[in-house]
Formats: sequence, C-alpha cells, structure tokens
Amino acid sequence: MDSIVSGVGVIDKSFAIIDLVAGSPRALSEIAAATGITRATTHRLLMALELHGMVRRVGDGRFALGYRVLALAQQIDGLGPLADAARPHLLRLTRDVGESAQLYVRDGDERVCVATAESGHGLRTIVPVGSRLTLERGSAAAVLSGRSEPGEIAVSVAEREPGVASVSAAVLDAAGGVVAALSVSGPVDRMGVDPGSRFGPVVLREAIALGADYASMATTSTLSVAPVGA
Repeated sequence: MDSIVSGVGVIDKSFAIIDLVAGSPRALSEIAAATGITRATTHRLLMALELHGMVRRVGDGRFALGYRVLALAQQIDGLGPLADAARPHLLRLTRDVGESAQLYVRDGDERVCVATAESGHGLRTIVPVGSRLTLERGSAAAVLSGRSEPGEIAVSVAEREPGVASVSAAVLDAAGGVVAALSVSGPVDRMGVDPGSRFGPVVLREAIALGADYASMATTSTLSVAPVGA
C-alpha cells in the first residue's frame, strides 16, 4: 500500500489505516494484510483510533472512517460555511447541466475537493470529497493557479483524464479574492469538445451566486478561506 512516510512510525501506521478504511469498511485481518502492520499492532491502533472517533465499527464489525473526521473538516479555514453555501449551487448545477459538480480549494501545490454533487448518469465523473488533484491540469486547476482570470470560464477537454471534460469558474470573496473553483465535469461524449460554450454561462452564474452567498455568511463568522495567492 502506497503511503506517505514521515519517519514517525505510529503516525505513519495510523494514517495508513485511516486511508485504507476511508475507501471502504475493512475487517481487522484485511487492514493488517493490506498495510503490512502486524495484527496485534493493527488491533491496538484501531482501538485508539476508535476511542478518538477517527474510525468506527459498522454493523458487521468491520472498521470504517469515523464521524469525527467530518467535525474536524468543518473547522478548516472556513470550509464549513463555504461547503454549506455551496450545496444548493452544486445541486442546481447538476440539475441544470446534467453532470456532476464539484467545489475545489487550493492547498499548496494541489487542489482539494471539498464538496460535490453527483449526476444520476450511470457513467459519470466521481470525485470523492477530500480528493487531492494536481494544479497542473484541469479547468479547476487553471482557476486556482491563476491561469484563468476571475470572471472567465476555464475549460478542460481530456486534459487531466482521457475522455473527461470540465468547465470551471472562480468563486470570489467580498474582497474579490479567489477562494474556490466551482466545476462541472463529465464524459466528453456528453459534454462535447466545446463544453465552455454550452455550460460556461451556467457555471459562471452559480459561481457568482455562491460567492455572494459565502460573503454574506462570512460577515457573521470569524472564519474565512485564504484567497489564492494570499
């Protein structure tokens, strides 16, 4: 199993377990086998992680990601208010465009998906919340890296992943700083080779509306997402 190694063994092993059960619930024996950690150590770490709410047991006794992760995520630099404000806009995008919608923020040299709404198509783009993607390719990457100007539409066709197209626009705070990228993505076969002309106005509309909603919410909160480049 690929995992970041910090050199602090108990931390590395704990996060190897968390990363594994985040994908799907796993039994103790599965976790030990997949991580290469001894069964005894795996059991000890799972008990500690469960106590702290980072993992939980589902009905059949397997271990899954704990609900404390959600509570912690809401405290990251204003992401709670931002995600709350984004939900209706993501749902409207999915309804109006017919494809999956995502909200990304920048974290260093990567972008992170912090909210999403999936389309009802059997073949659709799925970007799980928490996914970390490159800033080098993709329409959301162009927005968050500054290659696309605020108020413009960024378009990607088979750039990050073959057969996938996306359209993104910047979400701005009250000061005009870019705090997120709002996107729709789906198969090129449905979105076409020029998705910007078809879906750009809808994406831009919702990005502008989300920015206004977020700015309104931020006035009643001490939290704020750092603008890109801040």
